[in-house]
Amino acid sequence: MTHNTPLSPRPLHELSGLGRPRVMTTAQLRAHGVSPAGTNEQCRPGGPWQQLLPGVVLLHPGPPTSEERLHAVLMYAARERGTGVPAQPGAAGAHTADYPEVMITGLAALTLHGFASSPPLPSLDAFDVLVPRMRRLRSAGCARIVRTPVLPAADRVTGLPVAPVPRAVADAVAGLADAEVVRRLLTEAVRGGHCDAASVVRELTEARLLSRPHVVDAVDSLLAEGRARAEDRLYRMVARYGLPDPVWNVDLRLPGGPYLGGLDAYWPEHAVAVELDTRAPRQDDDALWSEYARKREHLERLGITVVHITPRKLRDSPEQQATVVRTALMAAGDRDPAAYVVVLPR
Repeated sequence: MTHNTPLSPRPLHELSGLGRPRVMTTAQLRAHGVSPAGTNEQCRPGGPWQQLLPGVVLLHPGPPTSEERLHAVLMYAARERGTGVPAQPGAAGAHTADYPEVMITGLAALTLHGFASSPPLPSLDAFDVLVPRMRRLRSAGCARIVRTPVLPAADRVTGLPVAPVPRAVADAVAGLADAEVVRRLLTEAVRGGHCDAASVVRELTEARLLSRPHVVDAVDSLLAEGRARAEDRLYRMVARYGLPDPVWNVDLRLPGGPYLGGLDAYWPEHAVAVELDTRAPRQDDDALWSEYARKREHLERLGITVVHITPRKLRDSPEQQATVVRTALMAAGDRDPAAYVVVLPR
C-alpha cells in the first residue's frame, strides 16, 4: 500500500461502536460507505439507528443523552454550510469537534456555563443554537434556531462551542415570561462572576428586550447588584495594593457654590478622585455619557484628577487599575494646587 492509496471506509457494523456521543450526519455516513438507502434501512421503526434531526442520525435505538442531543443540534446547524462536515464524534479529538459558525446559546448554554438557576439539560425539550442571520435553516425537533447578524466569539465548554454568558442570557430571557426566573438568571450572571452588568444590559438592549416590564425590573436589580459588587472590588483593591485610604462615597461642592457631583472615592490631599463607570447601554446612554464628560471636565478645570474605572477592569485587572490610581496620586505634587472644594458624605 502506498501513501496515495485511499483508506477504506469503516464497515457499517463498526459504526455503532465508535463511542459516545454516537451521532453522525448522513454526509459522514456516506463517507463511511453507508448509502442513503442503507441509512434509511438502519433507521426503520425498530431498527438499530434513529433519525434524531433532519440529516442527523443517532447510532443506537435508545433515548439520546444530553451530550448526543447537543452534538446533534450543532451538526444539524452546521451541516449545510458547504465548508465540510464537523469532526466525527467518537473519533480522536471529537471532544473538541469543530462546528463552524454555530454555537449553543440560551438556557442550555447557561447550564453548560455552570448556572445553578438554569434547568438541567435533560429537562430541556429543545436547545437553542445560534447561527448567522442569512442561514436558510429552520428549527426542527430538539434544535431551535436563533439568528444573529453578528456571531460572538464562542467559548469552549466541554469541547463544545457555547455562546458567551451575556449573549446566552439575552437569548434565554427572550423566551421567558417568568419575572422571578429572569431576575435569578441576571443576578447569577453578575453575582457568580460570569460577566459584568453592563455587558448583559447591552445584549438585552440589542435584543430589544427592555420594553418588557418584567425584564426592566430585573435589569434595575441587576444594575444595583453590579454597582454593589464593583464598590466592594474597589474597597478591596485599595486595601490589597496598599493605596492610602480615601474618603468614600462623597459629594463635592464649591464653597457657597454649585454641586459638582458625586464620587466613589476621593483623596482630598492629592485632589484625586475615582468614579466607577457603571453606565448601562440604554437608549439614553449618549446623554448620560455627556453628563459624565461634563462633570469630569469641570472637576479637572478645578485641578482635580478623575480616574474612571469600569467594573470589568476592576474584576479582570485590579493590579493595573491600582497602578493607574497610584500614578495619579504620585503626580499630585507636580500639579498646581487644586481649587478648594467642600467634601460632604453622599
